[in-house]
Amino acid sequence: MKDGYNRKINYLRISITDLCNLRCRYCMPEEGVEKLTHKEVLSIEEILEVAGESVKLGITKVRITGGEPLVRKGILSLIKGLADIPEIQDIAMTTNGILLKKYGKALKEAGLNRVNISIDSLDPGRYRKITRGGEISQVLEGIEEAMKVGLKPIKLNTVIIGDENEEDIQPLVDLTRKWEIDVRFIELMPIGEASNWSKEHFLSNEEIYQRIEGLIPVKRESGSPATYYRFLDGKGRVGFINPVSNHFCGDCNRLRLTFDGKLKPCLHSSQEIDLIPALRQGQGSLEELLEFATLQKPEKHCMDSDEYEILVRNMSEIGG
Repeated sequence: MKDGYNRKINYLRISITDLCNLRCRYCMPEEGVEKLTHKEVLSIEEILEVAGESVKLGITKVRITGGEPLVRKGILSLIKGLADIPEIQDIAMTTNGILLKKYGKALKEAGLNRVNISIDSLDPGRYRKITRGGEISQVLEGIEEAMKVGLKPIKLNTVIIGDENEEDIQPLVDLTRKWEIDVRFIELMPIGEASNWSKEHFLSNEEIYQRIEGLIPVKRESGSPATYYRFLDGKGRVGFINPVSNHFCGDCNRLRLTFDGKLKPCLHSSQEIDLIPALRQGQGSLEELLEFATLQKPEKHCMDSDEYEILVRNMSEIGG
């Protein structure tokens, strides 16, 4: 399956909930989000139906996101259902790690291959402030559980916020010296809740890179949004994902499915294709809608342009 710019689309990111057990300041309002009714959210069966149709067009990789996916009832059944689709070769999850110690073993047994864990500070006070109440000790226990049960490779995703958690840059990259993990810095994006203050607190990855001594370049992976480095004595890697300062749209290979049944050709576009009529009323073909969404992918986002319209949806509603 190729889009209009000859990019091979083989990756589906599925947001299964907009709910979360944290309230990260750049992701979600302090009061959380209004809980939707059962009918307003895709069921596990509907998600699996979309995934099953997507493999006919070449999807081989799936990532489960949220909100926080581990607060969704039926998560183990979903992972098992995805693992039962032969064409899906890789099942990953992005999580905040709070519940990973509890569910890590069961997720692995159900068929989950690997995890990305969002972690913006190792300092208990700063972590609690950024997440509005989270406990970093629970995340660290989740990381250890993921390593223990083999949910690898483990990637830690970090958003550095100017004047908030800059002190965590060195402690985070030092984790790659003792653990075989990736620590990846992702630039703060002007989406939803973060759009009101992202410019004021924006710190480019180039600035972060300049603060870290001793990094050695690693050969870039095909299709990966990250540029990787490592330390001479490192077991893991340090990565930089630059969606704002240096977009990687030329290698984009993904579609996104939201928890409420919309297909997004591009994370940074407001365009969405509604799958609910096809799923519930038989109005249209899922395969045709997936193909249409693929052909609607823009050549690149326009975050650095005056034409860019800030997305109203929070990142917790889109899935990143």
